[in-house]
Order: sequence, then structure tokens, then C-alpha cells
Amino acid sequence: MKLLKSALCIVLAGLLLNACNDDGVYSMNDAWYSIATVNPLGDGAYSFTLDDGTTLWPAATDAPWYDAQQKQRVIVVYTILSDRFQGYDHAVKVLDIRNVLTKDVAKDLDEKNDGEYGRDPVKILNMWIGDGYLNVEFGFRNGGMGVVHYVNLVKMDNADTPYSYEFRHNAYGDNTLYAQKGMVAFDLSDIRETEEIELTVKINTFEGELEKKITFKPSGTAAETNVSAENYSADVK
Repeated sequence: MKLLKSALCIVLAGLLLNACNDDGVYSMNDAWYSIATVNPLGDGAYSFTLDDGTTLWPAATDAPWYDAQQKQRVIVVYTILSDRFQGYDHAVKVLDIRNVLTKDVAKDLDEKNDGEYGRDPVKILNMWIGDGYLNVEFGFRNGGMGVVHYVNLVKMDNADTPYSYEFRHNAYGDNTLYAQKGMVAFDLSDIRETEEIELTVKINTFEGELEKKITFKPSGTAAETNVSAENYSADVK
């Protein structure tokens, strides 16, 4: 399993790390962090699936407060306790969990609601498909006054490009004083293809319109992708 260690010494919310080495490896129990999907199992129990299909069983946790929900993406910080545990790839101790904004694809675009989805610019920092989700790490600007921005992946009606989408951002007229980072995952479970297909995603960036091509694999998995350990803005819905 190819897990990713942090490239930065950064404090995650609720988790204090002692230090990091020159190569950026956490020094506290050699902690890992990954983006994952939560799998609720009932009675408060849950497991995780990473982007490469690796499964984790939380045998211990420092986050007993966590309420697992279906189709929820998270950034999970953990240490590995053992391998091949009761059908899971690893048994882990959870050090921290942070929910990632997780949404369905919007399919109701029309002239009446086009303005609601907005066309305010963003900067795409990372975009990839993992575990059946399109994951977008993006930068935007706000005024620091708590205005909640609105982001969506909108399905476009395009006969020539059937898997055509737009990443939309509505800043609701917010000022552009401060740079912020956001992260969102969009559920692609409606795609039923049995062969690899190419998704086209259009984005309005600060430099102009950008078109990205993303390969969707039927397995829905990908090699685990590096994500930032920084705090993401809570002012995004």
C-alpha cells in the first residue's frame, strides 16, 4: 500500500504533532494522513476506504465523538497497528478525522438557476478521481466576514461530450481580500460505464476558462493522491 506522509509540519485541528524531520515526516508515532470514504457499520462502528482501495479498521481512536455518515469523505490521521486484520488491509489507531465537503453532482441546471450556481473564479490546486469521487482541492478569495460560498459540479447537456461538467463557484458578492483553500468531493456513482471514460470539467479560473480531462476507471479507485494537511475554510457549502 502506498501511503503518503505529510510534506509539511502543520497542526491539524484537534491534533498536535510534536515535530517533523527535515523530510517532513511526522515524528509522533509516525502518523499518516489520507483522504478516505467512511463506511458506517452500525452501532457507532465504521471503517475507511482509501483512494487506492485500501481498507482501514479503526481498532482504537482518539476521536470517539465522530459520527460516521454514509457517503462522507474525510481526511483521516492515523497510525498503523497491524496488517491484514479480519479482512481489512490494516488495523489503525485514529488520531484525528476531518470531514470533507461531500456532494452529489448537480443535474438541474437551467436558465432559472444558472445564476445561483455562479461563475466566480477559483484556482484549481488538485483534481483527481478516487474511490468513485471527483475530488477538488481549490483556492478562492473571500472578505473574512463569514460569507459562505457555494461550490458545485454541474452536469452539462452536451451530446458531443456526454461526460461534460462545470465546476461552479458562487461567492455571493463577497470581497476578495484573503486567499483561502477549500476541498470538496463529488459522488460519481451514477456513472455506470464498464470501461475507462474521460470526463471533461470546465472551470472559471483567475486566469480565464480552464478545461481539464479526467480519466474515470470502472473500479472507481486510483493511486492515493497527495492532499494538503492545511486547514480548509469552513465558509464553503
